[in-house]
Amino acid sequence: MLTWDDEVKPSSQKLLDGSHSNDRPVEPPPNGFQTPVLQSVASTSTRTAPTASAAPQHRRVSAVDKRIINGQTDVNQLVPFKYKWAWEKYLATCANHWMPQEVNMTRDIALWKDPNGLTEDERRIVKRNLGFFVTADSLAANNIVLGTYRHITAPECRQFLLRQAFEEAIHTHAYQYIVESLGLDEGEIFNAYNEVQSIRDKDEFLIPFIEAIMDPRFTTGTPESDQTLLKSLIVFACLMEGLFFYVGFTQILALGRQNKMTGAAEQYQYILRDESMHCNFGIDLINQLKLENPHLWTAEFKDEIKALFIKAVELEYRYAEDTMPRGVLGMNASMFKGYLRYIANRRATQIGLEALFPNEENPFPWMSEMIDLKKERNFFETRVIEYQSGGALSWD
Repeated sequence: MLTWDDEVKPSSQKLLDGSHSNDRPVEPPPNGFQTPVLQSVASTSTRTAPTASAAPQHRRVSAVDKRIINGQTDVNQLVPFKYKWAWEKYLATCANHWMPQEVNMTRDIALWKDPNGLTEDERRIVKRNLGFFVTADSLAANNIVLGTYRHITAPECRQFLLRQAFEEAIHTHAYQYIVESLGLDEGEIFNAYNEVQSIRDKDEFLIPFIEAIMDPRFTTGTPESDQTLLKSLIVFACLMEGLFFYVGFTQILALGRQNKMTGAAEQYQYILRDESMHCNFGIDLINQLKLENPHLWTAEFKDEIKALFIKAVELEYRYAEDTMPRGVLGMNASMFKGYLRYIANRRATQIGLEALFPNEENPFPWMSEMIDLKKERNFFETRVIEYQSGGALSWD
């Protein structure tokens, strides 16, 4: 488990930069396990050159043989497709490409520097949001690159995960761009996940689910280990990207709706779209994995997932109370209690659980408009007309 002592421990450093401690060599996986990407190469590396009488056996990949996890097909062969939905989502995310520098921050800078431009409560919202998000997307990227990717054996899904990891890097870039543009104290913002309790609590909730699957000794192939991976997928798709981001998204987009911090709000809108795609992909991945491995979805396992949902709602509500101790922007923390329960119900039903908080409604229906991926709308009087690739952005 990652500790939060003043001195960074080697066990936590790997989460930040992917490195391992020099004091403890990385042990090879047990039982001679080889990751799928190496199977076809490793299986032939010790052979002598084939002769006419001993030609190597070769069988072309068949779509019906592919599996989300524990597959035996060659992960280097993208086609034939079995999971076409994953490929279509990959194409959709590529079409939505954007870069932070495309967004003009001039008005945000002027507003931030104006002593009367924002209230202290509004400034707190901006800084708390950046404090959480600057490291949250790095955690998400580490979870993909160091954990999830190596355990997924469907190349179509791996293709999406590669794109998703790149988008997490873009999001971290966006937050850094906002911090730099506004001239904020980088030390304060980037260390918030160590120094602000409400942010630290959320990250401490997430980190064990990263560490479990990035351990080099962890392999799938047993009901217990497969459930560990499934649990990690649910936590990151449904609870991190599907719940932990939504207080911050709502707050910053509410500022934009009042014509404040419009450059930051525009970037958050793009990030919200990206994260919605990530969440939807993750839910499809979870449901396909369940379909192929129904024995994992036990009553005991479902109860464990429900408990995680309830804990996540509690943590995100504490964050809402911390970021807005008083009413601001026509919102207050108590409104978020209902909103978070509403979102948790939706995520739960999307993966086959019953709603955990009956009769909750969405107090922010305008947020649904923000997630529309088909057409960019002029919410913040920004100049973007079509939300397409950077080269296709249309400017007045």
